[in-house]
Amino acid sequence: MDLLDACRGAWDTPDRSGDPVDLHDHGLQTANLLLLRHPHDVALQVAGLVHDLGHLLRPGDDAGHAQHAATAVRPLLGERVARLVELHVPAKRYLAAVRPRRALSRQSAFTLLAQGGPMSEAERADFRADPLAAAALALRRADDAAKVVGLDCGSLAAWRPRITAVAAMAAAGATATAEPPPRV
Repeated sequence: MDLLDACRGAWDTPDRSGDPVDLHDHGLQTANLLLLRHPHDVALQVAGLVHDLGHLLRPGDDAGHAQHAATAVRPLLGERVARLVELHVPAKRYLAAVRPRRALSRQSAFTLLAQGGPMSEAERADFRADPLAAAALALRRADDAAKVVGLDCGSLAAWRPRITAVAAMAAAGATATAEPPPRV
């Protein structure tokens, strides 16, 4: 919770030239969109909340931010949340390949190149074969939409019970979802 709270006033770029909302608001917006679209998949929602922590942990590392965030959350929130966090960048690359005219924020379009650009056909096949691909695409779509200045998505404290539940399930070795993943 302290790390998430530290996202208040922290941005995806050190000079604030990136996306128009701070990491705190972006995480809350992403998580709330996932709550609306996938109400039974608590792990996916929590992954949305924490997916960009890597920007706080290693400012300026656009290519590695997903991996840094996944490494940070894996011990507490488990493998599924960590993998979804890792996959939100490959999901962007996948969508850039299969929907090249899909709108991205200026910052996301810029970082796409540093992250490897649109996937090749072989990379797309590998991505589709991942059991978490559909959930990662859901996270990516919410991530792309969660950049609305001034949108009130509630408080971080309201997410504590969901974070605690996911951490408890991870500690017990359970998966924090009750619904099948969406189709790719």
